[in-house]
Amino acid sequence: MIEELFNAMDKALDELSRKQGKTVRLFHHNDADGLTSAAILTRAFERTGRQVRRCSLEKPYPAVLERIFDRQGEVIVFADFAGRIAPMISGLNRGRNLVLILDHHVASPATDPQVHNLDPDLYGLKGDLDISASVTCYLFAKRMDDDNADLSALAALGAVGDEFFLEGKLAGENRKAVLEAVARGEGRIEERETGETYFFLTPRGESEGSSLAEYLETLGAVGYYREGPEAGVAVCLQGPTAVSDRMHAELKELKQERFKREIERLQAGDLHRTDHMQWFHVEDRFDPMGVKMIGAFCEVIRNMDFIDPRKYLAGFQRLPDFIPGYGPVGMEDVKVSMRVSGWMEGQIRGKKAMGLNRLLPEATAAVGGFSDACHSLAAATTVGAGKEKQLIAEMEKILAGK
Repeated sequence: MIEELFNAMDKALDELSRKQGKTVRLFHHNDADGLTSAAILTRAFERTGRQVRRCSLEKPYPAVLERIFDRQGEVIVFADFAGRIAPMISGLNRGRNLVLILDHHVASPATDPQVHNLDPDLYGLKGDLDISASVTCYLFAKRMDDDNADLSALAALGAVGDEFFLEGKLAGENRKAVLEAVARGEGRIEERETGETYFFLTPRGESEGSSLAEYLETLGAVGYYREGPEAGVAVCLQGPTAVSDRMHAELKELKQERFKREIERLQAGDLHRTDHMQWFHVEDRFDPMGVKMIGAFCEVIRNMDFIDPRKYLAGFQRLPDFIPGYGPVGMEDVKVSMRVSGWMEGQIRGKKAMGLNRLLPEATAAVGGFSDACHSLAAATTVGAGKEKQLIAEMEKILAGK
């Protein structure tokens, strides 16, 4: 398990040491886990004398991947996504670049020797319980240099942001990271009836972990089209500032206003139901927020009283045809995000109901969509605009035949 992962990381680092170029192109997710992952890798690579060029993506869309791999001789790193699509990346790369994938979602092995898929899922670790992307990046950074152990608090913060707890506590490698932060005097654990609360040291003093993760998530996800991810990475590396505080406050107000309006729509009856599914479509009503927000919204409403706890929850949001750093990319797709109620979570963990990491990708493939980062309790894919009802019908077919 973990030792095999370490061996794979060491092999990738050996390959990296042979690369003459000093630039690393880092592509990372825009939630708290992705932003802390980017911060960890930025600090670790820069300590070796390399220059890091960051780009935040909400998903590694095929149209963007084609542009990423239109060159050769580079070091390309993916953080907090791309584990599942390692075969696709291998086909695009064809041995021309050194590629490192540091993800924690359900993964597939790479087919190109120059593509190193360091996703712990391939080594028996569960990305929705044992290890976050930030902790995966932290372990990689420590294999690079033991001095990177000072990044443990960032690793633990990313794990807190992903909210995969066992009985209210971080587990597995995530727990080891937070204990390392505590041992360094950069974190604190407070026992409560519902589990544990985590605190981390910032330049302003101690901050509660979930609040700090929400701060990052708001910058990176709500502010995706307003340079929010770069602001989030800066907060990870240097701490919050008056400027980031104002940005956070404005974006949080925008999110609350959009979410409140959409909840009212759903309560008024704009929620569709089938035998096993309940779903809705926000169209472009969440603009100018990023499409990460459809998943965040599903997370907010999944246990509300107008949601059937025994049905899967799916939300659709139209994808803008624009990626910061790339401009128009010619996409006519929608993003679908899925969540489950607390009751359904117990059913999935107990193997009595199908996990989203199987259900949604299988249905997405049937309608010709794109799948990458999916967990058993939280998942998202993209499908062509107009195929929303077809996707729901495919999931009903899968569930009916289970």
